[in-house]
Order: sequence, then C-alpha cells, then structure tokens
Amino acid sequence: MLYHLSLYLKQFYPVFNVLHYVSVRAIISLLSSLGLSFILGNWFIAKSKILFRSKARQFTPENHKAKDDMPTMGGIFILMVVLISTFLWCNLADARIWIFLFCLLGFGAIGFWDDWAKIRTRKGIAAKPKFILQCLVAGITGVLLWVTGVVDTTIAIPFFKNLQPDLGLLFIPWVMFILVGTSNAVNLTDGLDGLAIGSLMPNFATFSLLSYVAGHFILASYLQVPFTGCAEITVIGSILVGASLGFLWYNAYPAQIFMGDVGSLALGAGLALMALMAKQELLLPLSGGLFMLETVSVILQVFSYKYLGRRMFRMAPIHHHFELLGWPESKITVRFGIISLILCLLAVVTLKLR
Repeated sequence: MLYHLSLYLKQFYPVFNVLHYVSVRAIISLLSSLGLSFILGNWFIAKSKILFRSKARQFTPENHKAKDDMPTMGGIFILMVVLISTFLWCNLADARIWIFLFCLLGFGAIGFWDDWAKIRTRKGIAAKPKFILQCLVAGITGVLLWVTGVVDTTIAIPFFKNLQPDLGLLFIPWVMFILVGTSNAVNLTDGLDGLAIGSLMPNFATFSLLSYVAGHFILASYLQVPFTGCAEITVIGSILVGASLGFLWYNAYPAQIFMGDVGSLALGAGLALMALMAKQELLLPLSGGLFMLETVSVILQVFSYKYLGRRMFRMAPIHHHFELLGWPESKITVRFGIISLILCLLAVVTLKLR
C-alpha cells in the first residue's frame, strides 16, 4: 500500500524514490513489524487469556504441567503483524507475494484447527487428516509456482554450480516434500519458551539475504547462483524477522504466550518457500540443522523403542532429553539458538565456496 503510494508520490517528491529499493523497504519493514509487535502484543495476550488457553502437551516432562492454562495461538499474532506489514511495504503486483501469503495462511489455518482442537479436547486433530491437509496446501503452492513460472523446475545443488537437474512435473511433489517436511520439523522444535522462534530468526535472515542475492542479477552472476528475480521476497523475509523478534519479546523464558501450531506450521512453511523461491532449498538441512536434529531424534526414538525395545533418548524431541539431564530451559534455548546462528552463517559462507 505505502509502496504503491510512493510510486505515485515520487513524481512530485523525488525523496519517495528510495522506497523503490528493496534494501530500504527491507529495513523499514523489519522495524515496522517489530514496532507493530510491541504496540499490539499486550492487547493480543490479554485477548488470548480469554479465548485461547492452552493445555500442557502430552509426553513432556512433569515440570511442563505448570504451563497448563497458558495463553496460546501466538502464531495468529505473528501472522497478523506479517499481513499488515506485507500490505504496507511489499510490491503486491508480484505474484510471489500472493503465493507466499497463500502458503503461509494455508498452513496457519491447519495449525489453528489443530490448536483449537487441543484446547477443546486436549488431543488435537488426527495425524492423517492433518498430513493430508498439509499435502493439499503444499501441492496447490507447488502448482501455483509451476503455472505462474515465478520459479523454474530445476534444482541448484550446492558446490556443483553447473549441475542443475530439471525435475519437470516432479517439481510439484518436490515442493510438497520441502514444505511439509520443514513445517513439521519446526513444529517439533516448538517445545520450550523461545526455542522455535529463536531458531527461526537467523534462518529468516539468512534466506532474506539469499533471496536478495538471487534477485539481483549482478550479485547472482558474481556468486554464480541461479538468478530467480525473487528480490521482493527479501522484504517479506525481513518482515518475518521483525515479527519473530517482536514475538520473542513475549515468548522468551518465562513465556507470556505460546506460538502454537498456527505459528510453527505457518512459519516453517514460510521458511521453506523462501528457500524454494531462491533456489536454495538444499541449504535448509544446513541452516535449519537444528530442526533436522529435532526431527531425527523423534524418528530414532520411535525406531529404537519399536524395534530394539529401549529408548535412545530420555525423551524426544531432543530438547526434552536435555531438560531431563538437568539443563535449565533457558540454557537449552540460548544454546540451541547459538547453534542455529552458527549453522546459518555456514550456509551463507557456502555461496562463496561454490
């Protein structure tokens, strides 16, 4: 809205021309989404205490029962801030923005249904319909990417600049795999105060940078990465950084509100889609290594218990294992956040190593 208004005003006031630059709007949008979070945060928490009281998750350490009746669905707050900021600062003529919003809100709607079911029944929706809905939203997103042509069907392989296999129609199931896998990995990580959101922030920042590089012809040519014209995703990525930082203000230990599945599923899918649009999805296992570790720990725990008759960890996901080892919750969150930051820096470094 403000971006499109500036296109008109710059005819009379050249100073508004600065909003044409993605880098300027990225910084402004980050600060505005952070400011909106501070303005609306306490109001939303007060409403959540009335509407969205959480129940402690099953299969968590005993000390988590103290978190029963905590306000949840903070993901609605994050998505609200993201939507407002997107309409203010993004180029709404870019199809990528609308596809991104569809994916973000689609996964958010699934998470909302699951959170609401947990509030009412404590169990949430069954895994099968939840997975089918995730695949449906991811599949539609893949079709939209393919039909609009905003992303080609090749895969850029790190360290092998000249190797870019074309998936053709297999690109759609590839998109489904990346979106569903990443969203569920982030969802598994969301188990401690500030853990998921603190690990998402450096990832959003990383893929905002990668989107800027992939959308800038000179930089993309210099670093020999695919030019995708996705620079506008840098703005929405910066909005996600600001909204996440604002939410962390209230979600840091001891949390005033939980993110819920409405947030973790939506933000995980948003991160994955940023990577897909920048043609850097194969960097997700590195930058999002913490999310992968959480997911693998659950898989190994289930496999070990089912086939070996014993548990590999005291409890899975792995952050609960460290809790039962006696680590304070705040220490786990900070250390996992540091690990996530290091992994994201390594992912950025790979741009120069290719």
